[in-house]
Amino acid sequence: MTRFLVSDENDKGFRLEDILISIRKDILERCLKITDDTRPEALHVLSNNMKILNLVSEAIALADDSTKTLDRAFGPHGSTPRIGKE
Repeated sequence: MTRFLVSDENDKGFRLEDILISIRKDILERCLKITDDTRPEALHVLSNNMKILNLVSEAIALADDSTKTLDRAFGPHGSTPRIGKE
């Protein structure tokens, strides 16, 4: 059973893209707090966070694409198992 993600056993879970969107928002808020800090450590962390934001945005697009693919092929989640072993 998945802990965070929606599944046949966890209908109260979240879509992967929704979790990633929340994570991206948190990272952006952290970035805003250090944008005026010119110390090398802050600049390094900000640079890392910007790279992470790009990767998270790519992951959001991939997760959204997977959801759309499953919706087209099997209909919205909830009616029957859509993919994988039962």
